[in-house]
Amino acid sequence: MYEVLIIGGGLSGLVNAICLSRQGIRVALLEKNQYPFHRVCGEYISNETLPFLQSLGFDPFALGAVSLHTFRLTSPKGNTLEMPLDLGGFGLSRYTMDDELCQIAKKCGAEIFESCKVTDIQTLNTHFRVKTDKGQIFESTVVIGAYGKRSNLDNSLHRAFFQKKSPYIGVKYHIYTDLQADHMIALHNFKDGYCGISRVEDDKFCLCYLTSRQNLKDFGSIERLEQEILHKNPFLKDIFEKSEFIYDKPKVINEISFAPKTLLENGILMCGDTAGMITPLCGNGMAIAIHSAKILSELLIEHFSGKIDRREMEDLYQKKWRHLFAARLGVGRNIQNFFGSPLLSEVLLKTAKNIKPLAKFLVSNTHGRVF
Repeated sequence: MYEVLIIGGGLSGLVNAICLSRQGIRVALLEKNQYPFHRVCGEYISNETLPFLQSLGFDPFALGAVSLHTFRLTSPKGNTLEMPLDLGGFGLSRYTMDDELCQIAKKCGAEIFESCKVTDIQTLNTHFRVKTDKGQIFESTVVIGAYGKRSNLDNSLHRAFFQKKSPYIGVKYHIYTDLQADHMIALHNFKDGYCGISRVEDDKFCLCYLTSRQNLKDFGSIERLEQEILHKNPFLKDIFEKSEFIYDKPKVINEISFAPKTLLENGILMCGDTAGMITPLCGNGMAIAIHSAKILSELLIEHFSGKIDRREMEDLYQKKWRHLFAARLGVGRNIQNFFGSPLLSEVLLKTAKNIKPLAKFLVSNTHGRVF
């Protein structure tokens, strides 16, 4: 019997585990994979997270993170816009970052169960019962859902967004390349999608793109899709032709949804991407996951110390989450309408290039403040 069970060991799950276990709360985290492992992720993290991460004992630059302070946007025709990122960010692979946070969580007293896939969550009168694919049974008074973008658990919980097919897939590579852009995050548009690229540790670059499942269906393979669609953007063609791809195959994820999600299902508290995703073009999904874990763990600490009851804790979490992130996610969804369309992306790029305050407004409204 635990006080808190966390399902999923991504950023929000691990941050919750660290914050709660440091306060003496008995925590178990269940992760279906074995650390370290790769995730489909742009691997750019806004500097709004830095003070908080450092307070957890996490120093990204000691792990080889690269400072990123310039943004480049290109259209399918090869037109470009460059501008400084006022707050900036850093590049670090999830392979390295999640593994380090896992080690910190263990040192703080959290029990981490790896290669442990949750198959069922039962909501009982006073607690939860969680079953895994290995026949294990865990019980707790609180369950945090931090299992990522999409899971069969969403189906069993009858979450509304899961009932609708999502048209997006995500594809990620690590590459070696000579971009002469060590401190830049670039976003390259193409038909029905866009591709982000930025440097991470060990002289590697993360190349991660979002496109439609229809594109993949039309061309039959990732390779042909890239040649026929992504290569239409001259910047992407140059990157694909001149770079060394480190792994034999990319990491791919299907059915990515940016639809609004609920924060509470059957008493389960949702956090990180499980609670809601910002479109990748904004490059802030990781920052939101970390920040959402901070506010949830702080409220749970108040609840376990007797300062607020369960209902107050749940209500405050939903109010704070929406106050901090709902507008950012909405702006991201609206901006996304301009991307993936060759015509609209050209219009947006040219308009932002000629009206600099507009470009600055769009960037600032998809980033948060230091917390």
